[in-house]
Amino acid sequence: MAVFVPDKQKKPLMPCSEKRARLLWERGRAVVHRMGPFTIRLKDRQVEHSVLQPVRLKLDPGSQTTGTALMREVETANIDTGAVLRSVTVLMVLELTHQGSAIRDALMQRRVRRSRPRYRPARFDNRTRPPGWLAPSRQHWGDTTLAWVQRLRHWAPISALSQELVRFDVQQLHNPEIRGVEDRPGTPLGYAVREYLLKKWRRTGVYGGATDVPLEIAPLTPKSPGGSNRGSNLALACHGCNQAKGAQTAAECEFPHLHVHSTDGYSWTQIASKRREEERETGAVHTAALSLLGLNAEVSRAN
Repeated sequence: MAVFVPDKQKKPLMPCSEKRARLLWERGRAVVHRMGPFTIRLKDRQVEHSVLQPVRLKLDPGSQTTGTALMREVETANIDTGAVLRSVTVLMVLELTHQGSAIRDALMQRRVRRSRPRYRPARFDNRTRPPGWLAPSRQHWGDTTLAWVQRLRHWAPISALSQELVRFDVQQLHNPEIRGVEDRPGTPLGYAVREYLLKKWRRTGVYGGATDVPLEIAPLTPKSPGGSNRGSNLALACHGCNQAKGAQTAAECEFPHLHVHSTDGYSWTQIASKRREEERETGAVHTAALSLLGLNAEVSRAN
């Protein structure tokens, strides 16, 4: 891991190796500026008399952790062919752990306390959300990431910023062991949709527990509230239960018999809870990542 090196005016210079930092300190040319991350400050050098190389900061946002990598880029031109060769040296790798789950749990505990008899009038109806509002756990994600990017810009001469923005397949969330070709066609590989659902739900209606009767495909969340045709959103029900459910979600129709288990060992309630958690984590990654899009332009203007 490289050591950050600001000059005598606390302006960032090129990071150095741990061995070089120790030699500079032993020779009296540097002092310890901070311990975490370890930083030394030169006493006889200014940034105006130094040569800086391009340094790029890369971000890999996640719902629980965000990976950061500080890299030095060097471009060399081939005299014979004219091709430009780019070499990259990794200077430092950091992992930022977010506390969004702790914030969410604390807010839930606060909600439980305030659900008791009030000693003052309710004020929640008077509060409005400003444009661009994010949940406190997501706001913490963006604020913490931005704060650490600004700190790294004070300690290293960062000239470019890269951020990973990808759309990932939620099949990996349902089955982490899926590999290769199986990841492409989707869950019902080798099955028709009906055969897949019959095997998944053990040929039993999820609402009334009906067996040995014609079963219909019943979405857990209909299309009107935003449901999809993915296998994780489809279940089986008899005609009567499906008609009684109508356009309601499975949680709204309040059927008493939700005891059917799928072949993966999860009950209907567990599957619904697991799906909501996956969708919340997926949306959290995209929402928080999009909040950092303007940071690259800011870095470019500063340089």
